[in-house]
Amino acid sequence: MGAERTPVIAGNWKMNGLKQDGLALAGDVAAGAGTHACEFVICPPATLLAVVAEVVAGSRVQLGAQNCHAEPDGAHTGDISAGMLVDAGCSHVILGHSERRADHGEDDAAVVAKAAAALAAGLTAIVCVGETEAQRDAGLALDVVAAQVAGSVPGDAAAANTIVAYEPVWAIGSGRTPTPSEIQAVHAHIRSALADRLGEETAAAMRLLYGGSMKPGNAAELLAIEDVDGGLIGGASLKAEDFLAIAQSCP
Repeated sequence: MGAERTPVIAGNWKMNGLKQDGLALAGDVAAGAGTHACEFVICPPATLLAVVAEVVAGSRVQLGAQNCHAEPDGAHTGDISAGMLVDAGCSHVILGHSERRADHGEDDAAVVAKAAAALAAGLTAIVCVGETEAQRDAGLALDVVAAQVAGSVPGDAAAANTIVAYEPVWAIGSGRTPTPSEIQAVHAHIRSALADRLGEETAAAMRLLYGGSMKPGNAAELLAIEDVDGGLIGGASLKAEDFLAIAQSCP
């Protein structure tokens, strides 16, 4: 991890959490966040955003959403705009997660439009990229993530408002992780792709997160990798103890 890049530990709660449990989890994370040398972001489901915002207000924990629409308003039943997320207390939004790409058919064009809307609204976009198992087995992992970076990251993105998360699709929730050398190779390639798109200075300053079965037992090893600047945590973010233990592993 670059000394000039503050690590980010972001929790993606996915479609988990009713009000009582969500408020308790957010409260526990906020209470334990004061002793860790990283930035914290938690991303509850949309139903909990406004109430969790009240719980984490004044703490070191920032609030993120899991998706937004590309348009600022209009006839888009069931969708939420970036401006609405800001209004609910969000500072971040996850975009292009593999589950959105797979379950909802989101391609790079859809992701970059959402990311542009997020940046315009003042949100920090956490843009996800990652290859499937078949793509990795075919030797295409680097090509896939580079193409996703080129297609999903807005051309005016900056290190202050954009984070890229590498999540190998085959590792999410599987308990499997790539080797440190494999992760470093992909992260270095992502940084190179960002340099091609945004310039060397921006690429060097932008935080790159690793996601895909990061947990307390492997966090220290993964977070010590040169181009890994934090984690996008799924299952382990649903237990405050585990989430905070991962944060404690930040160099």
